[in-house]
Amino acid sequence: MKIFTLTLNPAFDIHASLPSFIVEHENLASSVSRDIGGKGVNISRALNANGIPNLVLVVLGEENGSEFKSKLEAEQISYKAISVPGRIRENITIHPDGGKETRLSFKGFESTPDVLDNVGGMLDINPGDIVTFTGSLPVGMDEESAVEFLLSLRERGVKLVIDSKSIGIDSIRRVKPWLIKPNEEELAAYIGTASDADTRDFLIALSSDVENVLVSLGARGALLASGGRVISACAPKIDAKSTIGAGDSMIAGFIAAEYSLLWDEDRNASEALRLAVAFGSAACLTEGTNPPRHTDIRTLKRQVLINETG
Repeated sequence: MKIFTLTLNPAFDIHASLPSFIVEHENLASSVSRDIGGKGVNISRALNANGIPNLVLVVLGEENGSEFKSKLEAEQISYKAISVPGRIRENITIHPDGGKETRLSFKGFESTPDVLDNVGGMLDINPGDIVTFTGSLPVGMDEESAVEFLLSLRERGVKLVIDSKSIGIDSIRRVKPWLIKPNEEELAAYIGTASDADTRDFLIALSSDVENVLVSLGARGALLASGGRVISACAPKIDAKSTIGAGDSMIAGFIAAEYSLLWDEDRNASEALRLAVAFGSAACLTEGTNPPRHTDIRTLKRQVLINETG
């Protein structure tokens, strides 16, 4: 089994910490970090940190793509890159001590659906391989082109993972991926205001089109709809340092379960859910985009409580 993560719209995430932020004044940052970002990159980070080989496929703007490549190489992330005109987008987050964060985002490069043909040609895939399609689409790339690309991959027998606000629920049902990971906000957008019973009915119905529906619930844990039932996991209590990339790490944990053959003949969905929540919780114990540590995952996995009767 080979694992590929796609990042079509990467970013540089710039974090500036300062004692206070005053509008219409010059503000001096006490510390600044500049990291490469993208949901696919974060998934690969988490897999790499836990000994699971994978390949990042990333689209980079020509103007600042060399810096992105250098940072991938510094983190020992295996990758293949496609260059397009323009710049990789940048996001600046201001973190005042004891105050609310402020975020400033810059527009990145524009792309075209033709880029997806190039990506498909770079994928050396076989039936049973895993391909993740996560994050937003870049400007110039439309949902229908992305869906056609995903359908072409599914026809090649791969297990598709989708976690993208750019792909609507009707398109997800068309593609029939192996895994999706909506959060509570995204789930609410699918079904509107609903009772717990209605939500479970929706998830069970959706699992007829999507093999695994993994719903992240933040500090409360997660739900998994699979095999016609919904099971829940209660996350362990932790002192979180950062929630950046926690959802991406959950996806990595679910993939890790598949890679490690934790899916037995009885489809052990509970263990896959337990590992996914452990990965996500462990990611919160590291600063910024740093991946979850193997020792933390092992410790937290024992603390994840599963309700199989839900």
